[in-house]
Amino acid sequence: MTQSGTMRIVVKGKNLDVTEALRQHAEKKVRKLGKYFRDGEVQADILLNVQRELHIAEITLQVGGLLLRGESRTPDMYVSIETATDHIQRQLGKYKTKIQRRLQSVPKQGKGESLSMGEFADAAEAAAPVVVRAKRFAIKPMDVEEAITQMELLGHDFFVFTNAGTEQMNVVYRRRNGDYGLIEPTY
Repeated sequence: MTQSGTMRIVVKGKNLDVTEALRQHAEKKVRKLGKYFRDGEVQADILLNVQRELHIAEITLQVGGLLLRGESRTPDMYVSIETATDHIQRQLGKYKTKIQRRLQSVPKQGKGESLSMGEFADAAEAAAPVVVRAKRFAIKPMDVEEAITQMELLGHDFFVFTNAGTEQMNVVYRRRNGDYGLIEPTY
């Protein structure tokens, strides 16, 4: 784990020994994303994985309540890292544009004055998507296989359920490659 200012970076390898050069390259690319965050702590998790002939870079940034994720699969790990960070940078640009649009509609206090962090947070919150529909449903305890079956029967891409084994709220979801994922909370 490396700490760069307020950015904590963790680089892990799966089916791959992470060399120092690869680690430094990944950290350098992710550190460049730090220019978008002036305040607060940024946690960056980088998972480098090799499956068959594909080099997969999965980068997750956690900033307060904001979670950003970029993934790339190419024959070259360095290219995968760069593409994944580019993906996150595009997400950040899109988010920044939403905030700026919202700020333009807010009357300014005076020329040259910048917004406080509270006003910036309010503008960011106002730029967030709006919930247009809410559903309520009874949650019965079930195992993961039953939850996947229920999800398939409903034709959804995810399903929220209480895991009978752990008695905690879990989510199963369909991954892009057709497999399934399970989200379990940690406290």
